[in-house]
Amino acid sequence: PSKALNIGNGIYWYGIIIAAGMLLGLYFCMKQAPKYGLSEDNVIDTVLWVIPFSIIGARIYYVLFYLDLFRGSDGSINWSSTYRIWDGGLAIYGGIIAGFLTAYLFSRRRKISFWALADCCVQGLFIGQAIGRWGNFMNREAHGAVTDSFFKMGLVDASGAVTYYHPTFLYESVWNLVGFLALHFLTKKRRFDGQIMLSYLAWYGLGRVWIEG
Repeated sequence: PSKALNIGNGIYWYGIIIAAGMLLGLYFCMKQAPKYGLSEDNVIDTVLWVIPFSIIGARIYYVLFYLDLFRGSDGSINWSSTYRIWDGGLAIYGGIIAGFLTAYLFSRRRKISFWALADCCVQGLFIGQAIGRWGNFMNREAHGAVTDSFFKMGLVDASGAVTYYHPTFLYESVWNLVGFLALHFLTKKRRFDGQIMLSYLAWYGLGRVWIEG
């Protein structure tokens, strides 16, 4: 991973970019909250719970689906490496699942509409994802297959050879940005709580199927 500052275990560009995306997404959601019958405190309180559990969920998902990366030479699991998120390895699916579950439980406890809260927050999620994908660029990861297309991205291996790949992080960043703009305009015609969240799931799911395909 690309390191920005050599302090402690290091401060990485990936983390800085993810944090910037989260903060911008949070700011947007706080300003949009009154449109959904919510307060800024409702949003920020939810996010303060969602962020740590989303990180945990994203890490658990990554470890479970890439378990072989955490095995030693004898096949046993190296448990100490499973929590070293500073070495990279967070899966967005796990983060979203954990985030939605945490937000649902929090909204039930505070007696606010989960669906209205979700409608408000998924727009900020698109902002965070559009920006956060550039962390993959800094880490030279999450690229696609070898290609010679116009949008190809060159990566140099240990031998100095350059191989060109599809920059799928770029495709998804642009896809999420377009999704954010689409949802922003859709809010003006929102007919029921949950409509924006369902639109988010449809748009994001379609993008992942197309990009990864």
